[in-house]
Amino acid sequence: MGEGENRTNGSGEMDGTGSGGEGDTSLPKEMDEGTSMEEGMSMEEGMSVEEQEITLMALGDDLLHEGIINTGRMEDGSYDYSFLFEGVSDFLALADIKAINQETILGGNELGITGYPRFNSPIEVGDAIAEAGFNVVLHATNHAADQGIDGIYHCADYWNKHPEVLMAGISGRTEEGTSKESERIPILEVKGITFAILNYTYGPNMSVLPPELRGHLNMLCDYDEDSGAINFTALNPQVTEDITEAKQLADIVVVFPHWGTEYKTEPSKYQRIFAEALTEAGADLIIGTHPHVPQPIEWVVSENGNRALCYFSLGNYASLQMNPQCMLEGMAWVTFHVGEDGVSISEEKTGVLPLVCHYKRGSLHLERIYLLEEYTEELASRHGIQDYEGNDRLHLPDLQRWSREIFGDWVFTREELSAPLPPA
Repeated sequence: MGEGENRTNGSGEMDGTGSGGEGDTSLPKEMDEGTSMEEGMSMEEGMSVEEQEITLMALGDDLLHEGIINTGRMEDGSYDYSFLFEGVSDFLALADIKAINQETILGGNELGITGYPRFNSPIEVGDAIAEAGFNVVLHATNHAADQGIDGIYHCADYWNKHPEVLMAGISGRTEEGTSKESERIPILEVKGITFAILNYTYGPNMSVLPPELRGHLNMLCDYDEDSGAINFTALNPQVTEDITEAKQLADIVVVFPHWGTEYKTEPSKYQRIFAEALTEAGADLIIGTHPHVPQPIEWVVSENGNRALCYFSLGNYASLQMNPQCMLEGMAWVTFHVGEDGVSISEEKTGVLPLVCHYKRGSLHLERIYLLEEYTEELASRHGIQDYEGNDRLHLPDLQRWSREIFGDWVFTREELSAPLPPA
């Protein structure tokens, strides 16, 4: 099996509201209670393993407002969204695991292409994701059900045609002959190491979960089995059950929760409560989305001694939102070290690369995603956001200050990311 190939094919508070192959592995699947992720999972006695690194990059919300849809519309009426990932193509070439949160559903062009508030993004966005080299796409968002269950079915059917991309967060038809039934615990194998990829959303922009969505949208929050009423302050017990099962199946468990309060750069109370519960259940890495702005990166330690690295929010990836802080975003970069002592997160090359989403004024359209270190005040002065509520809305010093305040010491540069790891 090649690097990054799926062993199983995935089709798999919250006080925010909606807007805008098989084979043996060389590592055991369990850690004793109280063993931290940083200590690593111990190798079976007498076994040897090749020293190596595995890298994971993750991007935030790919939020296709109408202006971005129009950016990809060609003169002949076709769509091409390859431009979306030009700014991060170098990093896609470097990483082993490449994940993106596809905020808006790819519900099938036949349902009509729409932007906010009930999104349906062109299926060609999926083509661009696959062609760019992503091998993980996340669909458990508050906009997953914008086109109802048919949109989810169409989206899952589309990704079933791309087995090179593991899709998590939603699942399609289960009737025989119409679509492959999703594996509940999607597994990605890279260089002989297995990663469970779990994705959940707080809800589908509804206070009641309709019966037809149950089993097709992975829910982070609990809900009443009879009425469907969602309890946004309680964690769905299925989540911790999934993590416990994933610990038996994979070497590393990565959880992608869609959670939190929109436009808040600090985690909410329930994000912190849920993060500790995910960690206690056995999550090794937590990467959050939904608030549209970035939030801090922290080690979370649970009462049983488990430890997980948590990116509370990466912010957006592509959007045309009007809040200046929404233009600052993070690309998570996590390096796993594989050695005789097991698999652990290598802090020397784990952190975040700050990005800036730049769109043009006038007939709004997305221009490019820039690295913050390569962004300029001159570019900021021409940002389309300046057209909203006056001309003094986005400045490079503000972006730099927000990055320092939110990401702290986790920030690294393009040069640091491209450099080889120091000798062990």
